[in-house]
Amino acid sequence: MQNAYFKVRKPENEPIKSYGPGSRERESLKLKLQELKSKPIEIPLIIGGKEIYTERIGSCIIPHNKQHVLATYHIAGEKEIKMAIESAMEAKKEWERIPWEHRVSIFLKAAELLAGPWRDIINASTMLCQSKNAFQAEIDSACELIDFLRFNAYYLTEIYSDQPMSTKDFWNKLEYRPLEGFIFAITPFNFTSIAGNLPIAPVMAGNVALWKPASTAVYSNYFLMELLREAGMPDGVINFIPGYGKEIGDIVLDSQELAGIHFTGSTKVFQGLWKKIGENLNRYKVYPRLVGETGGKDFIFAHPSADSEALTIALLRGAFEYQGQKCSAASRAYIPSSVWSKMENKLLNEISTIKVGDVEDFTNFMNAVIDKKSFDKISSYIEYAKESSDAEIICGGEYDDSIGFFIEPTVIVTSDPKFKSMKEEIFGPVLTIYIYEDDKLEETLDLCNTTSPYGLTGAIFANDRKAVVHMKEKLLHSAGNFYINDKPTGAVVGQQPFGGGRASGTNDKAGSKLNLLRWMNPMTIKETFNPPKDYRYKFMDEK
Repeated sequence: MQNAYFKVRKPENEPIKSYGPGSRERESLKLKLQELKSKPIEIPLIIGGKEIYTERIGSCIIPHNKQHVLATYHIAGEKEIKMAIESAMEAKKEWERIPWEHRVSIFLKAAELLAGPWRDIINASTMLCQSKNAFQAEIDSACELIDFLRFNAYYLTEIYSDQPMSTKDFWNKLEYRPLEGFIFAITPFNFTSIAGNLPIAPVMAGNVALWKPASTAVYSNYFLMELLREAGMPDGVINFIPGYGKEIGDIVLDSQELAGIHFTGSTKVFQGLWKKIGENLNRYKVYPRLVGETGGKDFIFAHPSADSEALTIALLRGAFEYQGQKCSAASRAYIPSSVWSKMENKLLNEISTIKVGDVEDFTNFMNAVIDKKSFDKISSYIEYAKESSDAEIICGGEYDDSIGFFIEPTVIVTSDPKFKSMKEEIFGPVLTIYIYEDDKLEETLDLCNTTSPYGLTGAIFANDRKAVVHMKEKLLHSAGNFYINDKPTGAVVGQQPFGGGRASGTNDKAGSKLNLLRWMNPMTIKETFNPPKDYRYKFMDEK
């Protein structure tokens, strides 16, 4: 019996630990890194709370030390995928009827566990598995995921409290039901927080999920699954099924119980999922909800009035933090010649101080890219630029995979605004700059708006307020997250809800009420206190 309105405390963003020299958190994290490295583990599927071993094996390696195997993991096949669907649908019968405050309590507890005893485990596993330095892991796998858990719980109560108006004769209500069926969460390697949020957000609203983690992030994602189980998440509510994307996708998308897809990954893959769902539309019980955040070719555009020092740091951090492996990373820049002449040397000098190497050396700003496939793709763009007469590599351009998948921070300057690396997503530490004449602002804004099919993030730099207004209007649809005098990365839950349009996704804004609403199926309820007893209306009276 719940004879009360329940409130969730309005959260604040989780404070970021510094991991500075001599700090307790630094010492604790380094010990956890050594512990995890010394104990290789075997990772099962988790279906209906049971650990499943398929004997189809994959490996979790350290990208910056590729010979070191952190874990082996079992790969789901057709039998296990169908088992996961059945398990989810069985768990749904009880889960969607559990009072919402009990669902929310589980994830609020998970947030506190992550903020406390699980912080080192999730951060260290992310550092090793995804080659993130301590700060990048802390803002991702700890702080952002804690924020997702707390803020989504709070947003849920705000949604549930949003009710229609009533009269003295009628009581009108909105009930926010979960969707019918299960959610298929397909998660990326680059953010452990996103990997957690994609299954958790729908589940918090009363849905059940199948979670297919990225193969290169199974290690950290497994620890996250274990954290959720410790927090009290019932068996079968989220089913953890590492495996091959197409193999799992074909089976899942053929199920009549599919209710939605929560996706972060490549544009090509998301478009393929959308096409397949369209082809299967007549077999589903409901129209599946498609929520996706895909690629980006994110820009920084400078006006002649820009602060060159602030622009320099924004380019460096925006392009090279986490090796440029962020959907929001600065990948192309448009800089007026007057500003470029002030900042070129400063930019090159600052980049020359960047150290690249193992995450356990905290003096390294950059680490390794995620795997051999990414390494080869990124290096192919560098080689293309080296051979082109329309481009010059002004710093970096070297790469080495003898120990780990290391690529230097690389800056290309091109005379062609439609150059290959100005248009195509690279997902690595490569920044391409187009230098324009100061009197060509309008033409260059048009180029920025039309060169790429994406619309995820973008930044402008200007101290002239009229220019800021004008540039924002010209670039209105070019980015879902738009930054003024700041780098285009680093969105914070509760402050800058994240997502983009065009080929970058459905812009359903992770970390906001907008995203949670996609996992709900509202029902309007009208209760009449004194219903009519006669079918005749007043207009039917003769006189």
